[in-house]
Amino acid sequence: MRLDEMLRGIAGFFVLGSLALGHWVHPGFYLFTAFVGLNLLQSAFTCWCPMISLLRALGVRE
Repeated sequence: MRLDEMLRGIAGFFVLGSLALGHWVHPGFYLFTAFVGLNLLQSAFTCWCPMISLLRALGVRE
């Protein structure tokens, strides 16, 4: 799996996971959903995403 595909998969997992946790465990998990959304929005404007930096450090290929 390449970097872009992995990033999209992780973002989708985080969003769906935090929505499920917010529904079944505690509504505070919706804040994590908002954090992921804000991070995706800021990365669209700044072309920098912390998760990409982490994945590159872990050796995921472009």
